[in-house]
Amino acid sequence: MGLFSRRRADGLALRRALPERSLPALVAAMGFLAALALGAGVAARTLAERWAGGESAMVTVQVPDPDAPAANTPAPKTRAAAVQEALTHQPAFARIHMLDTTELDQLLRPWLGGDAHFALPLPAVIEATLASGGTIPDAVTRTLETQAPGTLIERNTVWSERLGALADSLQACAALAIVVVAAIVTLVLMIVTRAGLHARRRTIDIIHGLGATDSYIASRFARRTGVLSLIGGTIGAAAALPLLGILAHLAAPFVAAPVTAIDPGWSHAPWLTPVLDLPRALLLALACLPPGAAVIGWGTAQFTVRSWLRRLP
Repeated sequence: MGLFSRRRADGLALRRALPERSLPALVAAMGFLAALALGAGVAARTLAERWAGGESAMVTVQVPDPDAPAANTPAPKTRAAAVQEALTHQPAFARIHMLDTTELDQLLRPWLGGDAHFALPLPAVIEATLASGGTIPDAVTRTLETQAPGTLIERNTVWSERLGALADSLQACAALAIVVVAAIVTLVLMIVTRAGLHARRRTIDIIHGLGATDSYIASRFARRTGVLSLIGGTIGAAAALPLLGILAHLAAPFVAAPVTAIDPGWSHAPWLTPVLDLPRALLLALACLPPGAAVIGWGTAQFTVRSWLRRLP
């Protein structure tokens, strides 16, 4: 039994039974695809949170005929001024801003051009920002309808909900892609392990007859497959880092601020900046890819070898 207890002995000649290059290459390709799926899922969630935390809190109020006198006010004032005052006195709003003529011109320039002369009066546009978790009180709607009938209140909640649903769908697709990749890796490892078993069948029969247990033979295959899978997963995750860093750099303008995973004061090479700007959640998920591949390789080899040995006479 001393022969079977030596950990470093390759009594089954698995270096020839399990390919050292093709198996890590296949796992690396699958790991690369899994890393891209993880990046897509994290990006979708980040953009959805950015929208939900910022744009969904914006409320746009349009006041038609803004210079006309308001109704039911203690003192004479225009409709626009009455609406602005009603919004300002509400604690549900953190910021109130009425767009001036220049801002309206910039807002309409992409559609009407810079030299547009309007035959009809433009409504006053007021941008209001809801406080964190705030909602538009019903009293505000009633007050605006009383003092300035026809005032329109638009909130981006619908678009935020749609974007959240889209982000959830993209995350589900990313999770499904990872499951499919894991299934393909498992199938490939099963095929490779079975090929290795058939290639070393005579040797296995001999050592099995000499007293080698199923656990010993399965552990040899599992250790070898796990190591090769770990190498392949590491290569795949490392290969995806530059591409994910470039994509994160391109997506930076669409988020509030770059999410730097490493302390900005830490000195590093400039070419590492796109990689270091990846979200911490994505870096953590990428770091889990190689161990995950190793676990899949080890478990698949254990199951395949033990199932195969049970069929031996």
